[in-house]
This record gives sequence, structure tokens and C-alpha cells, in this order.
Amino acid sequence: MHRSAHDTTRTTPQSGGAGTNWPLTIGLCAGYFLVLLDVTVVNVALPRLDADLHAGTGLAWAVDAYTVPLAALLLAAGAVGDRLGHRRLVVIGFAGFGIASIACALSSSIAVLIVGRALQGVAAALMLPGTLAMLSQAAPDERARARVIGLWAAVGGAALPAGPVVGGLLVQAAGWRAVFWLGVPIIVLASAAVLTSAAGTPRPAEERGVDWGGTALLVVALGCLVTAVIQGPGNSALGGAMLLAAVCAGVALWHVERRAPQPLLRVPPAARRPLAIACGIAATMNLCVQGALFVLTQIFQTVHGLSPLAVGLVMLPAMAPLPLLGTVSAKLTNRFGSWRTSALGLLIAVAGFTGLALTTRDAVDYPALLCSLAAWGTGIGILTPGIVTAAMRSAPGSPGTASGASNTSRQAGGAIGVAVFGAVAGTPAAPWFAQHVGILMWAGAAAFLVASVVCFLPAGTPN
Repeated sequence: MHRSAHDTTRTTPQSGGAGTNWPLTIGLCAGYFLVLLDVTVVNVALPRLDADLHAGTGLAWAVDAYTVPLAALLLAAGAVGDRLGHRRLVVIGFAGFGIASIACALSSSIAVLIVGRALQGVAAALMLPGTLAMLSQAAPDERARARVIGLWAAVGGAALPAGPVVGGLLVQAAGWRAVFWLGVPIIVLASAAVLTSAAGTPRPAEERGVDWGGTALLVVALGCLVTAVIQGPGNSALGGAMLLAAVCAGVALWHVERRAPQPLLRVPPAARRPLAIACGIAATMNLCVQGALFVLTQIFQTVHGLSPLAVGLVMLPAMAPLPLLGTVSAKLTNRFGSWRTSALGLLIAVAGFTGLALTTRDAVDYPALLCSLAAWGTGIGILTPGIVTAAMRSAPGSPGTASGASNTSRQAGGAIGVAVFGAVAGTPAAPWFAQHVGILMWAGAAAFLVASVVCFLPAGTPN
């Protein structure tokens, strides 16, 4: 019997491990790990990259040229995946990411590197929503889905602090270009796992259009906002113009989305409030975490004189708890709900931020610093699966859209965080740099404390 292109994927999981399709799970988690690793792996390489390519103010763009298109295109990618099938989009994203990684590794100037990073961000946006949607739809029941989401989130959570460790090892051993060559073999292996798996995503019951107008406005709004923050301190006229453009694009986006027949976010009215809260907390998380990583990796190298490898080793206490906490967070979520689990993670991370504020001064107390990083990583490891599960459960009928909304919020928060933390801290050569980094850590603690209170607003919902 003839079968359409949409019907070539199936949701039947392979046997073993409570129905978990492990080849598919490993391949999708590996791709997700690489997407988030490339958010932070460049951080440790920034001083070497600046010396080689004379980057100047382009250093922040070496990070944000990746995260801006990643954040802005995730919602459209989730909608396209819901319409055409997530497996197809994941494979296309894998291929594009591998090609863009090679372009970054071969860059001869900061401009070429920034273009390559932007292409990486586009490819990452194509594949990221599908990784979670495919895993979620392949799970045989709700508890298995929570376990798989916990694993997926733990892998992604480990990628953020793993970036400095992996980057430090590679930069120390082979130079900054090695951080981009790393992605090529991982992409090949992850693609093979997805292509050889029998599981996939079903044809949706309803064809969805894609709101390209809203997507374009989101790209403009986010790109102009990040440009205003990065370039504003050195060029107030440009910064003001970009801020005005960001506001105008944001207002236009609000009006367009209210009237669009197929908006970027189409969720039932009952789901809007909890999904908005989950996305807001996710954005706050990445804003503070990625912003903190951006300045911490610089203060350790430039102010305290550590090598790239030593910076990676110092960050190990933040990385080590994360892969172990996915299942713990899943158990807490199944017992207490995703909102209370998220609040617990936020409060633990508050302790970590507080410790970092007290230990990143001119004279570093390394035992206290390592304990603070461990608390920080533990809190993020519990928070990430909890808040992702809250977002997915808010809109169970549209996993691609919910995944896209959650990840858009996180990546947008990360892009803004790098820009804001970098602008507030200033250059590492400035005499006030260490003091400003301490102030930013206090701000992160305050933001997480407020977010923990917000978690209890939807606590009565069945999440």
C-alpha cells in the first residue's frame, strides 16, 4: 500500500529498558549536547582567539552570533517539525551543523568566524526542538517520558559547564580551532544513530502553517537588542538606534501575532499562563548561567592568571553533579511536581551564586569557590529537567511548539545574558572588572530567588 512521505516515520519504540529506544535516545541526546556545548565551549578560547584574529568587540559576537539565530528560529523550527516531521528536520540540522563547524574551524578572520557561528545557530535551531519532541513521543508512558526528559535535560545541563572544561583541554592541546573540529565526529555518529533508528514522529493530525513574518520580527527584535547591549557602551548612537529598532520590532511582533492565523505559539488558553511562567524561568536561568560563564572564564584567565586547562579543571565541580541529577530530578518531579522541583533547584543555585559573589574577588579562596560551583551545578541540574517538564506538560498536544517555546526562551536568555554580563563587567583589563563580576553574581542570586517564588504561582496545576 502506498505511504506518503509523512508516514515514513513511526513511534514504535524498540524493546528493552522499559521500552526506551536507546540508540535513538543516545543519538538525539548527543546532538542536543553538542548544540548547548557550542554555546559555552568558545568561552575559554576567547583570549587565544582574540590574539589570533584580533577580535576586539567581536569576542561577544563569537558567542552571540550563535545564540541569536538559535533563539530566534526555534519556534519556527518547532512548527515546521510538527508539520513535516521532526526526524527530517533533525537530520537536515545535523548536516548543516557539521558543515558550519568546519567553516568555523577554517576561519581566517573574526568576520568569517561570526558568519560560521551564525550558520551553526541556524542549523542548531532546526534540530533542537526535534530532539525533545522525538524522545517525548517515542516514550511508552508518562513516567518513561519523565525519565527520558530527565536524561535529555541532564545531558544538556552538563553541556553548559562542560564547555569550559572541554574547551580548556582542546585549546591547551591544539588551539582554539579544535573546539570547532570537535563537533564533526559527534554529528556523524549522532546522525547515524537517528538514521538507523526505526522510531520517529507521526504525521500530525492537522497541517500547520509557519508564521514567517513573526519569525522575521523575532530575529530582528532579538538581534537588535543584543547589538544594542554589546555595541552601546562604545557607540551610544548605534546602541540607541538598535534599542529603538528592537522595541519597534517587538511591538510589531505583538500586533502580528495577535492577528496571525498560524502564530508562532498556538496553545490552548489554559496552557498559556503555565507555559509563559515556565519559559520566563527558563530564560532567567540561562541569562544568569551563560552570562556568568562568560565572565567567569575571563576573570580566571586574565585576572587570576589560570591557563585554559586550569580554568576547565576549576569548573569541574559545576559539571560533575549534572549528569547524575537527571534521574533524581525526574523522581522529584513525579513525586512533588515540576514546579516545586524547579523551585528547589533554584534555591540551591542561589547558594551557589552567593558563594561565587564572595569568592571571585582579587584574592580567590579556591576551596570556597569549588564548593560554590558544586552548589551552582547541583541547583541547575535539578532545575533544568523540572522546568523543561513543566513546559512540555503545559502543552502536551503540541510537543514541538512547547519544546520550541522552552528552548527559545532559554537561548534568548543566554544571548541577552552574555551581552549584559559582558557589558556590565567591562574588559578584563579594567581595574573594576573583578568587583563588577561579584556584583553580577549577586544579581544572579537575586534573580534566582525571585524565580523560586514565581514557581509557586502555578503550583496548583497538575504539573
